[in-house]
Amino acid sequence: MQTAPKKVVNGWAMYDWANSVYNLVITSTIFPAYFEAVTGDGNESTTTDWVHFLGRDFVNTSLYNYALAFSMLIVAVISPLLSSIADYKGNKKTFMNFFLTMGSLACASMFFFTKNTLSIGILTMIIACVGFWASLVYYNSFLPEIAAPQDRDRVSARGFAYGYTGSVILQIICFVFVMKPEIFGIAKEGTFQYRLCFLLVGVWWWGFGQFSLSRLPRSVPAGSGDQKNILTNGYKELKKVIDQLVHLPLLKRYLLAFFFFNMGVQTVMLAATLYGKSELQIPTENLIIAILIIQLIAIPGAYAISKLSSKIGNLKSLMICVLIWVGICVAGYTIPKKGIYEFYALATLVGFVMGGIQSLSRSTYAKFMPVTKDTASFFSFYDVTEKIAIVIGMFSFGFINELTGSQRTSVLALMVYFVIGLILLFYAKAAQKEKQAL
Repeated sequence: MQTAPKKVVNGWAMYDWANSVYNLVITSTIFPAYFEAVTGDGNESTTTDWVHFLGRDFVNTSLYNYALAFSMLIVAVISPLLSSIADYKGNKKTFMNFFLTMGSLACASMFFFTKNTLSIGILTMIIACVGFWASLVYYNSFLPEIAAPQDRDRVSARGFAYGYTGSVILQIICFVFVMKPEIFGIAKEGTFQYRLCFLLVGVWWWGFGQFSLSRLPRSVPAGSGDQKNILTNGYKELKKVIDQLVHLPLLKRYLLAFFFFNMGVQTVMLAATLYGKSELQIPTENLIIAILIIQLIAIPGAYAISKLSSKIGNLKSLMICVLIWVGICVAGYTIPKKGIYEFYALATLVGFVMGGIQSLSRSTYAKFMPVTKDTASFFSFYDVTEKIAIVIGMFSFGFINELTGSQRTSVLALMVYFVIGLILLFYAKAAQKEKQAL
């Protein structure tokens, strides 16, 4: 196959530009800091803040982690069925539009989350998370349709680069609102400036998402014949993928490795801001600067690791990335409280390897996939693997925090996931050699 025209490739990459503002503002910077502030008692000497939700008292940071884990569980349950139906009907764009609209509306609704409306905060947080990750199933599945195998690393890296660039632009706008609200006539003591940022994320995500959809091609239906029993047909498409996976040892081994190292990567990314805010006591403005460093460094990181993979191969490049992540966990555990410059240094390292490992993980899976029209169904397995890993990672992070009273122990425990993932990458490499020897 040939890579699609530049207009299509750039249109595909623009969805990263659209949705990455959720990943930055909502999961990484302003919303976690806002959540910790409105659910805490405002006293820095308090080691643990508790909130009451659904008849039980939770550590506020653990409740945040549990809510994200629940969101991922929902995505893991629904995405295989929905993606197989989308493949069968050839309407991936329709599903993608539904979930991006749902997610962006939920972000906009976070405007109504205040200290007295915790339920709104948790509910909109869950819905936005489901919308974001579910839409990515369909977005990712377009990669093998628009890029030839030899171009997939490069195209995947372009998507992440667009995403980091777009999210930084909106983050800077939000940064001005949060740090200098008086410029716009907003009282600094209130919460309006924070909630306005959530509204802007929803508008940005939906608007640029529509532009991306207008450039994406219509998928070719994988199903034929009777389309009345679409639910049954969707399961049939899903079963076809399962049957193929049995005979694809390289893809199976890679997915298992991805399950473990991605468990660590995603948990670090989702929990980092609350860790910095509540455990390390890093001021909000310094947290935002650190996350901006991550986003800016991630752009050259994605391209550099993509180039490395072209020289030494995808699996070896991933092994190097995972080794660096092991070091990041150790460094994160040892950072002293209020160690702002140490936090900046760690953010630089995280940024460089974060963009690379995400981009390369996606393109490696696309490379190892067989030639098929069932791209969304295949990527649903990738997505389910990722989401179940996040469920376990976020739940274990929150549980260890509640058990030990310290998020530091949770960070150190993540290292185990990276080590297991590294071992399994060697196992996948052996399968690759066996395949090449045939």
